[in-house]
Amino acid sequence: MSDVVERTLSALPGLLGQHDSGAGLGGGGPGRVSATSRLGGLIRSITALASKHEEEKLIQQELNNLKATVSAPTTTLRLMKECMVRLIYCEMLGYEASFGYIHAIKLAQQGNLLEKRVGYLAVSLFLHENHELLLLLVNTVVKDLQSTNLVEVCMALTVVSQIFPREMIPAVLPLIEDKLQHSKEIIRRKAVQALYKFYLIAPNQVQHIHDKFRKALCDRDVGVMAASLHIYLQMVKENSSGYKDLTGSFVTILKQVVGGKLPIDFNYHSVPAPWFQIQLLRILGLLGKDDPRTSELMYDVLDESLRRAEINHNITYAILFECVQTIYTIYPKSDMLEKAAKCIGKFVLSPKINLKYLGMDF
Repeated sequence: MSDVVERTLSALPGLLGQHDSGAGLGGGGPGRVSATSRLGGLIRSITALASKHEEEKLIQQELNNLKATVSAPTTTLRLMKECMVRLIYCEMLGYEASFGYIHAIKLAQQGNLLEKRVGYLAVSLFLHENHELLLLLVNTVVKDLQSTNLVEVCMALTVVSQIFPREMIPAVLPLIEDKLQHSKEIIRRKAVQALYKFYLIAPNQVQHIHDKFRKALCDRDVGVMAASLHIYLQMVKENSSGYKDLTGSFVTILKQVVGGKLPIDFNYHSVPAPWFQIQLLRILGLLGKDDPRTSELMYDVLDESLRRAEINHNITYAILFECVQTIYTIYPKSDMLEKAAKCIGKFVLSPKINLKYLGMDF
């Protein structure tokens, strides 16, 4: 445990302001040293305690000190940022720090880039999407979405994709739609993620932009395409007949993934983009169910997926499981069923207990 704590503490300067001018380790930046040492001291003190009662006493004392600090009119934004990080840590341990919620919103509204980042992070962790205080953040989100600073736009899109009041979606929807055409891949990707969130909480409000989802599916950036798969999996679950014309596109994407055509960054233990494969296999299973014509388009790529997923690793077992599920879901083909049955047999006869249970699930 001590090794984990020490590695955590060594990463704290990255969050607490390594870019501040003059904030070197040699003593030129007392604000930074104070921020790191206070949070580090709190973490070390908690991990050294012997009982839950001692922890509660220590955290309550810390919360009282933080409440006095954030409420003081002389507290700077830089100090407020430090307090927010400590409040986040206290809330992560299960202690309520509701007095700091409004200050997290103010930090996101008023701070510089680093302070806004911590403010947005605190808001996304403290509040839920129906919290009354969240309405106070809407104007800030709108302003940041219109910013020419990419970091501010990214922060706004991130918080929108995590928590945002349903009734305020119309205020930001046009701005997020525009971001689908942005020149930067990360902005397009985060815009798709935000629209996916809107689809989950208010699907009727994004029905008119389904054509833009199709463009995202064919985006030149792999990350944008991958983000659109989440939306399509949800939409295909609800109405598979409306997306059968996209079967060829999903099959083509899966062929590229299985064939290792994606950047190596998406590989996991030498397996090409396994999570993409799993998402695509689930989509194909829904599209091909009880439909021989649609199923015919996917037999070859399913066979290729089964053949290539031969590495003995948990992630390939997951791909094989999804392959078999898809084969049994779509319109049946005898040779594919035979290959799927052999795969199940390997699971059941495996010396690994988890694989045995996996085989028994079918």
